Amino acid sequence: GAAVAGPAVTMATGYTPPPLIHFTVLANLLVAVVFGWSAVRSWRGAPPLPPYLTGGVLLLAAITALMHHLVLVNYTETPAPGTGWPLAATLLLHTVTPLTVTADWLLLTAPRTLRLAHIPLWLTAPAAYLGLVLTRGALLSPGTPDRYPYPFLDVDTYGYTGTLTQALALGLLFTALA
Repeated sequence: GAAVAGPAVTMATGYTPPPLIHFTVLANLLVAVVFGWSAVRSWRGAPPLPPYLTGGVLLLAAITALMHHLVLVNYTETPAPGTGWPLAATLLLHTVTPLTVTADWLLLTAPRTLRLAHIPLWLTAPAAYLGLVLTRGALLSPGTPDRYPYPFLDVDTYGYTGTLTQALALGLLFTALA
């Protein structure tokens, strides 16, 4: 429910324009799809989803939470959520959903079913996201508001070398987390 409510509140209130370019919103929507699929399989008596899939959404949820709580809150340009719906969306997207996915994984994933071979598959989502953001930014005119959704991916500020260096560093951290 949190993985659906967070993006819904974000889109309905326009808290983070444009919401569908934010990794957080896309990751929460993917969590909602995977957990919905898992619920349908459970109701039908089918076996649980494969661990490589649930482990992948766990990594995306963990990236979302850690990037928000450890990196983005320290950027002065990042607007504070304030109160009301923006605060609710921030809590759902960055805290409630990741904690719920973590609890699901800890309580319901069979031990020793995840493999190091799953890591490249899991990292395709952040890599594809980087490609999407850089392509979108290159197609939009300079000075367009929210051209780059995250300050550390802002090519106008860091250039392609700086942005790709930061992305590589984050990719290495994501690999270690995976």
